[in-house]
Amino acid sequence: MSNIALIAGASGLVGNALISLLLEGEHYSKVISLQRGHALLEHPKLVTIQTDFNNLQQLDVPPLTDVFCCLGTTIKKAGSKEQFKRVDFQYPLDLAHLAIKSGASHFLIITAMGADEKSFFFYNQVKGEIENRLSALTTLPRLSIIRPSLLLGQRKEKCLGEGIGSFLATVLNPLMKGSLKKYQGIQATDVAKAMYRIATSIAGNGITVYPSDELKNISTPV
Repeated sequence: MSNIALIAGASGLVGNALISLLLEGEHYSKVISLQRGHALLEHPKLVTIQTDFNNLQQLDVPPLTDVFCCLGTTIKKAGSKEQFKRVDFQYPLDLAHLAIKSGASHFLIITAMGADEKSFFFYNQVKGEIENRLSALTTLPRLSIIRPSLLLGQRKEKCLGEGIGSFLATVLNPLMKGSLKKYQGIQATDVAKAMYRIATSIAGNGITVYPSDELKNISTPV
């Protein structure tokens, strides 16, 4: 049986790097990308579906192997807390139900370090909420929760705050050792590599949480 991957959020920092790995590797015979707009690229294995994410569960897709959720925004980009929660909570939840309906054996989602439903910070609250809801889906055979720290990489949209954060991470990363290592900023390409390896090379079942330092280790195997 051929392996089919589905990815949502391929226009983002991690998603863009991940879709290249999915297409270039030999593990998947087909890669389906859910996009709001037109296809980002062309490839013999790539099928792009222009998607209304408000009606994800009505989407008709073939039987899937792995589903990669790289969806995410910020309150500033979304325009309100309500819209932010729609993108970072409702869409991933609907995508998980689509994965279950299509018979996928593995659902991988990027959340964030510090995800906690009881967090003081709204962003972390929402990330914690989606983790908890997905963990409660007993019909999902395997769930991998990806918790990166500050994502580093060249973004299409420039943001002063993220730029300052990236600069500080570059300066402070060498100083963060031992128990502080998980707080180091991580390259988006490393997160993508780790997700690809988790899906294609690392056996597992049930729920697994991958903190940032573990993602870094997985992305650079010995």
